[in-house]
Amino acid sequence: MATRIDPSTLDLKEKMVALNRVSKTVKGGRIARFTALMVVGDGNGHVGYGLGKAAEVPEAIKKGIEDAKKNMITVAMRDTTIPHEVIGKFGAGTVLLKPASLGTGIIAGQTVRAVLELAGIRNIRAKSLRSNNKTNVIKATFEALKALRTAEEVARTRGIDVNEIG
Repeated sequence: MATRIDPSTLDLKEKMVALNRVSKTVKGGRIARFTALMVVGDGNGHVGYGLGKAAEVPEAIKKGIEDAKKNMITVAMRDTTIPHEVIGKFGAGTVLLKPASLGTGIIAGQTVRAVLELAGIRNIRAKSLRSNNKTNVIKATFEALKALRTAEEVARTRGIDVNEIG
């Protein structure tokens, strides 16, 4: 199915989506730790996300980037937008992605925008439905991006010519 992407061959940019301070109460008091939700992408159809957890912020960010490089996907694109409308769901998070004409830009919330910008999509309309939990919204966005298929891919799986798809 999907071939593994080698992140070392790509010129990746990183973006932090969320940084949370979490604490655990133990017998001796509280232990504070940090979680960093990171998105990496090359701006050319490859994007990934990762969650890093550590006692220090820079270490959590570094772990998040390493995790994101392991979870890279290739996004099906048509010019600067997506081939068709799609809804992605993960947990309570639901994301609607709609293709847009040239010059529209990225109309999306902060969390979805981070993923779309790093994926290299320039014209799109997106709406986050239901949950505002950043982790679930990112995962729902990735489910939507994974579900995208170009006309060529559809024609290949059906065993017909691209012009016959209507």
